Amino acid sequence: MKLSIVKYILLLCGVIPLLTACESFLDKQETEDMTFEQIWQKRAYVRGYFHGAMSFLPNDLTGYVNTPQSTATDELINAASVGAESINTGAWNASNIPSGNLNLYNGIRECNIFMQNVQNCTDPTVTQEEKDNWYWYVRWARAYYYFLMMRNYGPVFLVGDELLPYDATTESLYRPRNTWQQCVDYVTAEMTKCAEYFKSQGKESWNAGEEYGLPTAGAALAVISRLKLYSARDLFNGNTLYSAVKNPVTAEFPDLSGQELFPQTYDNAKWQEAVLSAQAVIDLGKYTLYREGDGTNAYANYLGITEKNWNSELIWSTGYANRNIIARRTTPTGVKTKMGGNGEAYGALGPSQQQVDAYAMKDGRYPITGYEADGTPVVDQASKYSEDGETLFENPYLAYLGKGQADQAQYTTRKCRNMFVGREPRFYIAVYWSDSYWRCGPNKDNYVLCSLANGGNSNTSHDHSRGGYLINRFVNHKANFVNNQPGNMVFPTFRLGEIYLNYIEAALEWENRTGDAQYRTNAMKYWDDLRDRSGLKPITEVYPNVTTAELIELCRKERRVELAFENHRYFDTRTWMIATSTDNGPIYGMNIEAKATSSDDTPSAFWRRTVVQNRVFRANHYLYPFSQRELDRNKLLTQNYGWK
Repeated sequence: MKLSIVKYILLLCGVIPLLTACESFLDKQETEDMTFEQIWQKRAYVRGYFHGAMSFLPNDLTGYVNTPQSTATDELINAASVGAESINTGAWNASNIPSGNLNLYNGIRECNIFMQNVQNCTDPTVTQEEKDNWYWYVRWARAYYYFLMMRNYGPVFLVGDELLPYDATTESLYRPRNTWQQCVDYVTAEMTKCAEYFKSQGKESWNAGEEYGLPTAGAALAVISRLKLYSARDLFNGNTLYSAVKNPVTAEFPDLSGQELFPQTYDNAKWQEAVLSAQAVIDLGKYTLYREGDGTNAYANYLGITEKNWNSELIWSTGYANRNIIARRTTPTGVKTKMGGNGEAYGALGPSQQQVDAYAMKDGRYPITGYEADGTPVVDQASKYSEDGETLFENPYLAYLGKGQADQAQYTTRKCRNMFVGREPRFYIAVYWSDSYWRCGPNKDNYVLCSLANGGNSNTSHDHSRGGYLINRFVNHKANFVNNQPGNMVFPTFRLGEIYLNYIEAALEWENRTGDAQYRTNAMKYWDDLRDRSGLKPITEVYPNVTTAELIELCRKERRVELAFENHRYFDTRTWMIATSTDNGPIYGMNIEAKATSSDDTPSAFWRRTVVQNRVFRANHYLYPFSQRELDRNKLLTQNYGWK
């Protein structure tokens, strides 16, 4: 083939439907003088194409602030004008889709080209092992791209290994969607094959630093685990809301002609599949819950998940990256005001009151069981939770951070609202509230008292917390903020804690629906381990004599807290099909409009539950719509429920 590589790539960009852009790594690297055959003759070119095929993997840390999965749910409130706000307000439509990811078909195309040509590499410095590894890494990425689209759009159309000719007619490019089950089966089969290869090469997990971030058997099986769990939940299991979403009748694709795209009959067996898929990850024996030292310090344990890079709990991550983007969005502006330096502090991203309420007390009991119509919490009196008054209180997280440093009491111990007293360790690591100290450096006096009230030092005209809270969890409080050195982080895209929760939920759902309790023992063992890591008693000790159905609800609470801010809540509320309640209507916070009398003052009027935003979530919002542009380009593409 004497067609230039750039021209070849450009032509291919027009033949796969549902593509929005043609820019690729290779387009930027090669010239018109490079032929397609020549690309496979040199190691540098092949390696470059490999990186191009893998470059469509999203970075979950650097993209965190602007992605819908972080802020378009009852978990978080963002003061910044990000794309997710159109979801929160109900203003989005088929022509305005925030963070739609159908461009991943570009990535699938690049993967297919690479997979079909990498074995043709003639560079003698490239070993057969390298070529094989590159092939399977890319094959994993291709399946993962499908998974990422499926969680947004439901069933998509499967290209497989197909590469269409550049001169194909428009009509020949039309494709109906495959069914949900076909998509699940395809991704599962592909990830299973990847896992088998990686196991054969001793790549169950990362063995050396140069492997960090590359796919492994654990990464392949973890994708299957999450996919099987989603598939068992209500959105994709007997959801009659989608009964009319069918392919058009077409002679060109008889197997898909007129097919219902979503399963219309509830299948209990999917819960068992989810159990076994989670167990497959666990059975690798390569991952353990992160515990520091002797494992008895709950603060060191939970903090270590995001502080100890490439730790034993991490199964796969989108990468090692600077914390700057998330740190500046979660650091109170008052820190910059008082500390100066060149560190940035916007203080715009924080938990909702609903998320704050979700955390248990230190004895493991959840204090808030529901809400009245006006947002007043229904309090479990046995939890000893109170919202009234103040108590002289030592913040245990600040105490942990200042361990071994002199004169810490002046920062760690002060009067505190009772609603924040006596909560579990994960609460103090994850949540920052007004009128408390924020640590912002390595030295013993790197503390700033911040007020999130109107007129306080952390409430400016545009950079402030809308709900009166900020995320504490992803900030390295001992990093040198003043000198704009927030440190680095590995985002926990997949970790063992999630896999345990996948297993627990699936095991309990299976038992509740079939009466088969064979997985109960393991489920409770994993749950006890999770809670013990965070300094909490076993759930059945805190709640004796609970029913299986009640345990399922408690598992959902545990998942919300354990996986807080890790991009799970968005897909959980949707696949559970509870988002019409959780993500629709008032989202609460504290009254940030209460006027402070000084920069450090947080007035008593601040401490009042206040509607921050009235959100809109309709039944058609459970899945993304396909854009009108894509519908026009592919006449066999069926739109999702409720979208025009």
